[in-house]
Amino acid sequence: MSDSPEPIPQAEPEPLFRVTEAARAAGVAPSTLRLWETQGLVSPARRASGQRLYSAADVARLQRVAFLRREAGLNPAAIRATLESEGTTPAAEAITNEPLGAALRQIRQARGERLDDVALAMGISASALSTLERTGAGVSFKVLADLAQYYGTTVSRLSGQDEPGGAVVRAGAARIWPMPVEGVRVEVLAEGRRQMDCHRFILSPGATSQGGYDHEGEEFITVLEGRFRITLDTDEMHELGPGDSIYFESRRPHAWANAADGQTVLIWVNTPPSF
Repeated sequence: MSDSPEPIPQAEPEPLFRVTEAARAAGVAPSTLRLWETQGLVSPARRASGQRLYSAADVARLQRVAFLRREAGLNPAAIRATLESEGTTPAAEAITNEPLGAALRQIRQARGERLDDVALAMGISASALSTLERTGAGVSFKVLADLAQYYGTTVSRLSGQDEPGGAVVRAGAARIWPMPVEGVRVEVLAEGRRQMDCHRFILSPGATSQGGYDHEGEEFITVLEGRFRITLDTDEMHELGPGDSIYFESRRPHAWANAADGQTVLIWVNTPPSF
Protein backbone atom coordinates (compact mmCIF):
# COMPACT_ATOMS: atom_id res chain seq x y z
CA MET A 1 0.00 0.00 0.00
CA SER A 2 1.38 3.38 -1.00
CA ASP A 3 1.82 6.04 1.70
CA SER A 4 1.91 8.86 -0.82
CA PRO A 5 -0.59 11.64 -0.02
CA GLU A 6 -3.70 11.92 -2.10
CA PRO A 7 -3.74 14.88 -4.49
CA ILE A 8 -5.54 17.94 -3.17
CA PRO A 9 -8.65 18.72 -5.26
CA GLN A 10 -8.24 21.92 -7.21
CA ALA A 11 -10.90 24.58 -6.85
CA GLU A 12 -12.94 25.39 -9.93
CA PRO A 13 -11.73 28.60 -11.58
CA GLU A 14 -13.90 31.64 -10.99
CA PRO A 15 -15.96 32.58 -14.08
CA LEU A 16 -14.70 35.71 -15.79
CA PHE A 17 -16.84 38.02 -17.89
CA ARG A 18 -15.96 39.94 -21.04
CA VAL A 19 -16.68 43.66 -21.22
CA THR A 20 -19.92 43.17 -23.16
CA GLU A 21 -21.17 40.59 -20.64
CA ALA A 22 -20.24 42.74 -17.64
CA ALA A 23 -21.85 45.81 -19.22
CA ARG A 24 -25.06 43.88 -19.85
CA ALA A 25 -25.19 42.73 -16.22
CA ALA A 26 -24.74 46.33 -15.05
CA GLY A 27 -27.29 47.70 -17.51
CA VAL A 28 -24.87 50.10 -19.24
CA ALA A 29 -22.93 50.34 -22.49
CA PRO A 30 -19.44 48.78 -22.79
CA SER A 31 -18.04 52.27 -23.40
CA THR A 32 -19.36 53.29 -19.97
CA LEU A 33 -17.29 50.57 -18.30
CA ARG A 34 -14.17 51.90 -20.01
CA LEU A 35 -15.00 55.39 -18.77
CA TRP A 36 -15.51 54.12 -15.22
CA GLU A 37 -12.13 52.43 -15.40
CA THR A 38 -10.44 55.75 -16.25
CA GLN A 39 -12.32 57.30 -13.29
CA GLY A 40 -10.96 54.67 -10.91
CA LEU A 41 -14.33 53.05 -10.21
CA VAL A 42 -13.31 49.54 -11.35
CA SER A 43 -10.06 47.76 -12.19
CA PRO A 44 -10.66 44.63 -14.29
CA ALA A 45 -7.99 42.07 -15.03
CA ARG A 46 -6.47 42.00 -18.51
CA ARG A 47 -5.16 39.31 -20.79
CA ALA A 48 -1.85 39.75 -22.56
CA SER A 49 -3.84 40.89 -25.60
CA GLY A 50 -5.36 43.71 -23.52
CA GLN A 51 -8.83 42.18 -23.31
CA ARG A 52 -10.62 43.17 -20.10
CA LEU A 53 -11.93 40.38 -17.86
CA TYR A 54 -14.33 41.07 -14.99
CA SER A 55 -14.77 38.84 -11.95
CA ALA A 56 -18.07 38.28 -10.12
CA ALA A 57 -16.95 40.85 -7.53
CA ASP A 58 -16.18 43.34 -10.33
CA VAL A 59 -19.68 42.90 -11.77
CA ALA A 60 -21.21 43.38 -8.31
CA ARG A 61 -19.23 46.61 -7.98
CA LEU A 62 -20.34 47.78 -11.43
CA GLN A 63 -23.97 47.25 -10.56
CA ARG A 64 -23.52 49.25 -7.37
CA VAL A 65 -21.81 52.04 -9.35
CA ALA A 66 -24.72 52.08 -11.81
CA PHE A 67 -27.21 52.35 -8.94
CA LEU A 68 -25.31 55.18 -7.21
CA ARG A 69 -25.02 57.11 -10.47
CA ARG A 70 -28.64 56.55 -11.60
CA GLU A 71 -30.64 56.63 -8.38
CA ALA A 72 -28.47 58.70 -6.04
CA GLY A 73 -27.06 61.03 -8.72
CA LEU A 74 -23.52 60.83 -7.32
CA ASN A 75 -20.45 61.99 -9.25
CA PRO A 76 -17.39 59.71 -9.63
CA ALA A 77 -15.62 61.12 -6.56
CA ALA A 78 -18.69 60.62 -4.38
CA ILE A 79 -19.18 57.10 -5.78
CA ARG A 80 -15.57 56.19 -4.95
CA ALA A 81 -16.02 57.49 -1.40
CA THR A 82 -19.27 55.54 -1.00
CA LEU A 83 -17.73 52.32 -2.26
CA GLU A 84 -14.74 52.71 0.05
CA SER A 85 -17.05 53.23 3.04
CA GLU A 86 -19.16 50.20 2.12
CA GLY A 87 -16.27 47.80 1.55
CA THR A 88 -16.74 44.65 -0.52
CA THR A 89 -20.22 44.10 -1.97
CA PRO A 90 -21.71 41.11 -0.06
CA ALA A 91 -23.89 39.87 -2.91
CA ALA A 92 -21.01 38.99 -5.25
CA GLU A 93 -21.22 35.29 -4.32
CA ALA A 94 -24.68 34.98 -5.86
CA ILE A 95 -23.83 35.95 -9.42
CA THR A 96 -23.20 32.44 -10.78
CA ASN A 97 -25.23 29.24 -10.77
CA GLU A 98 -23.50 26.74 -13.04
CA PRO A 99 -26.03 23.89 -12.41
CA LEU A 100 -28.84 26.15 -13.60
CA GLY A 101 -26.89 27.04 -16.74
CA ALA A 102 -26.12 23.38 -17.41
CA ALA A 103 -29.79 22.44 -16.97
CA LEU A 104 -30.85 25.07 -19.49
CA ARG A 105 -28.24 23.85 -21.98
CA GLN A 106 -29.38 20.23 -21.59
CA ILE A 107 -33.02 21.18 -22.19
CA ARG A 108 -32.15 23.15 -25.31
CA GLN A 109 -29.99 20.39 -26.73
CA ALA A 110 -32.62 17.72 -25.94
CA ARG A 111 -35.15 19.78 -27.91
CA GLY A 112 -32.72 20.01 -30.80
CA GLU A 113 -32.77 23.82 -30.82
CA ARG A 114 -29.88 26.01 -31.89
CA LEU A 115 -28.46 28.63 -29.54
CA ASP A 116 -29.11 31.41 -32.09
CA ASP A 117 -32.76 30.43 -32.55
CA VAL A 118 -33.55 30.39 -28.82
CA ALA A 119 -31.73 33.69 -28.30
CA LEU A 120 -33.77 35.25 -31.12
CA ALA A 121 -37.02 34.00 -29.57
CA MET A 122 -35.99 35.53 -26.21
CA GLY A 123 -34.94 38.83 -27.73
CA ILE A 124 -31.37 38.56 -26.45
CA SER A 125 -28.01 38.00 -28.11
CA ALA A 126 -26.60 34.53 -28.66
CA SER A 127 -23.57 35.56 -26.58
CA ALA A 128 -25.85 36.39 -23.61
CA LEU A 129 -27.54 32.99 -23.82
CA SER A 130 -24.16 31.29 -24.20
CA THR A 131 -22.93 33.09 -21.06
CA LEU A 132 -26.01 31.94 -19.15
CA GLU A 133 -25.51 28.31 -20.20
CA ARG A 134 -21.80 28.47 -19.39
CA THR A 135 -21.86 30.27 -16.05
CA GLY A 136 -25.49 30.55 -14.96
CA ALA A 137 -25.17 34.35 -15.17
CA GLY A 138 -25.52 37.33 -17.45
CA VAL A 139 -29.27 37.75 -18.02
CA SER A 140 -32.06 39.63 -16.28
CA PHE A 141 -34.62 38.14 -13.93
CA LYS A 142 -37.22 38.71 -16.67
CA VAL A 143 -35.24 36.79 -19.30
CA LEU A 144 -34.71 33.87 -16.93
CA ALA A 145 -38.47 33.63 -16.23
CA ASP A 146 -39.31 33.95 -19.93
CA LEU A 147 -36.75 31.29 -20.84
CA ALA A 148 -38.15 28.79 -18.34
CA GLN A 149 -41.65 29.40 -19.73
CA TYR A 150 -40.37 28.95 -23.31
CA TYR A 151 -38.97 25.53 -22.35
CA GLY A 152 -42.20 24.52 -20.60
CA THR A 153 -40.64 24.39 -17.14
CA THR A 154 -40.18 26.70 -14.16
CA VAL A 155 -37.19 28.41 -12.59
CA SER A 156 -37.94 26.63 -9.32
CA ARG A 157 -37.90 23.22 -11.01
CA LEU A 158 -34.63 24.03 -12.73
CA SER A 159 -33.17 24.81 -9.31
CA GLY A 160 -34.14 21.38 -7.96
CA GLN A 161 -36.82 22.57 -5.54
CA ASP A 162 -39.20 19.72 -6.37
CA GLU A 163 -36.81 17.15 -4.92
CA PRO A 164 -37.86 15.49 -1.61
CA GLY A 165 -37.36 17.66 1.46
CA GLY A 166 -38.37 17.91 5.09
CA ALA A 167 -41.49 19.67 6.32
CA VAL A 168 -39.52 22.03 8.59
CA VAL A 169 -36.92 24.58 7.48
CA ARG A 170 -35.04 25.89 10.52
CA ALA A 171 -34.02 29.52 10.91
CA GLY A 172 -30.66 30.09 9.25
CA ALA A 173 -30.76 26.67 7.55
CA ALA A 174 -32.76 27.50 4.40
CA ARG A 175 -31.18 26.35 1.16
CA ILE A 176 -29.72 29.27 -0.76
CA TRP A 177 -30.63 29.41 -4.41
CA PRO A 178 -28.06 31.52 -6.29
CA MET A 179 -29.75 33.71 -8.90
CA PRO A 180 -27.99 34.65 -12.14
CA VAL A 181 -28.98 38.27 -11.46
CA GLU A 182 -26.59 40.15 -9.20
CA GLY A 183 -28.05 41.44 -5.97
CA VAL A 184 -30.88 38.88 -5.72
CA ARG A 185 -30.54 36.23 -3.04
CA VAL A 186 -33.31 33.63 -2.72
CA GLU A 187 -33.82 31.36 0.29
CA VAL A 188 -36.02 28.30 -0.22
CA LEU A 189 -38.61 28.09 2.58
CA ALA A 190 -40.45 24.95 1.39
CA GLU A 191 -38.75 21.93 -0.18
CA GLY A 192 -40.19 19.01 -2.15
CA ARG A 193 -43.36 18.69 -4.23
CA ARG A 194 -45.92 21.20 -3.04
CA GLN A 195 -48.67 23.56 -4.15
CA MET A 196 -46.72 26.75 -3.47
CA ASP A 197 -43.33 28.25 -4.23
CA CYS A 198 -42.26 29.79 -0.89
CA HIS A 199 -39.19 32.01 -0.91
CA ARG A 200 -37.45 34.72 1.07
CA PHE A 201 -36.00 37.30 -1.34
CA ILE A 202 -33.11 39.46 -0.15
CA LEU A 203 -32.50 42.31 -2.60
CA SER A 204 -29.34 44.38 -2.58
CA PRO A 205 -29.45 48.09 -3.45
CA GLY A 206 -30.19 48.51 -7.15
CA ALA A 207 -31.59 45.00 -7.63
CA THR A 208 -34.35 44.86 -10.25
CA SER A 209 -36.18 42.39 -12.50
CA GLN A 210 -35.12 44.54 -15.51
CA GLY A 211 -38.52 44.23 -17.11
CA GLY A 212 -41.92 42.62 -16.68
CA TYR A 213 -42.68 38.91 -16.95
CA ASP A 214 -45.76 36.75 -16.43
CA HIS A 215 -46.78 33.13 -15.89
CA GLU A 216 -49.68 31.10 -14.57
CA GLY A 217 -50.91 31.28 -10.98
CA GLU A 218 -51.28 33.82 -8.21
CA GLU A 219 -48.71 35.57 -6.01
CA PHE A 220 -48.47 36.99 -2.52
CA ILE A 221 -45.65 39.27 -1.34
CA THR A 222 -45.10 40.83 2.06
CA VAL A 223 -42.25 43.20 2.87
CA LEU A 224 -40.22 42.50 6.01
CA GLU A 225 -37.54 45.16 5.57
CA GLY A 226 -36.73 48.01 3.17
CA ARG A 227 -38.83 49.36 0.28
CA PHE A 228 -40.16 47.35 -2.67
CA ARG A 229 -41.55 48.79 -5.91
CA ILE A 230 -43.72 46.58 -8.13
CA THR A 231 -45.41 47.54 -11.40
CA LEU A 232 -48.35 45.54 -12.77
CA ASP A 233 -49.51 45.73 -16.41
CA THR A 234 -46.80 48.36 -17.13
CA ASP A 235 -48.81 51.22 -15.56
CA GLU A 236 -50.01 50.20 -12.07
CA MET A 237 -47.17 50.96 -9.66
CA HIS A 238 -47.09 50.22 -5.94
CA GLU A 239 -44.32 50.99 -3.45
CA LEU A 240 -44.45 48.82 -0.36
CA GLY A 241 -42.76 49.20 3.02
CA PRO A 242 -42.35 46.92 6.05
CA GLY A 243 -45.66 45.23 6.88
CA ASP A 244 -47.23 46.01 3.48
CA SER A 245 -48.35 43.17 1.22
CA ILE A 246 -49.77 42.62 -2.24
CA TYR A 247 -51.70 39.78 -3.92
CA PHE A 248 -52.11 39.56 -7.70
CA GLU A 249 -52.62 37.17 -10.61
CA SER A 250 -49.31 36.01 -12.06
CA ARG A 251 -50.59 36.37 -15.63
CA ARG A 252 -50.41 40.14 -15.13
CA PRO A 253 -46.95 41.27 -16.33
CA HIS A 254 -45.02 42.32 -13.25
CA ALA A 255 -41.75 44.20 -12.92
CA TRP A 256 -40.07 45.04 -9.64
CA ALA A 257 -37.13 46.80 -8.00
CA ASN A 258 -35.56 47.40 -4.63
CA ALA A 259 -36.60 50.98 -3.85
CA ALA A 260 -34.46 51.31 -0.70
CA ASP A 261 -30.93 52.60 -0.27
CA GLY A 262 -30.15 49.42 1.69
CA GLN A 263 -31.35 45.85 1.31
CA THR A 264 -35.00 44.85 1.01
CA VAL A 265 -36.31 41.54 2.39
CA LEU A 266 -39.55 39.91 1.18
CA ILE A 267 -41.58 36.77 1.67
CA TRP A 268 -42.74 35.77 -1.81
CA VAL A 269 -45.26 32.98 -2.43
CA ASN A 270 -46.42 31.67 -5.84
CA THR A 271 -49.27 29.17 -6.27
CA PRO A 272 -49.28 26.82 -8.01
CA PRO A 273 -45.46 26.53 -8.24
CA SER A 274 -45.26 28.16 -11.65
CA PHE A 275 -42.22 30.42 -11.19
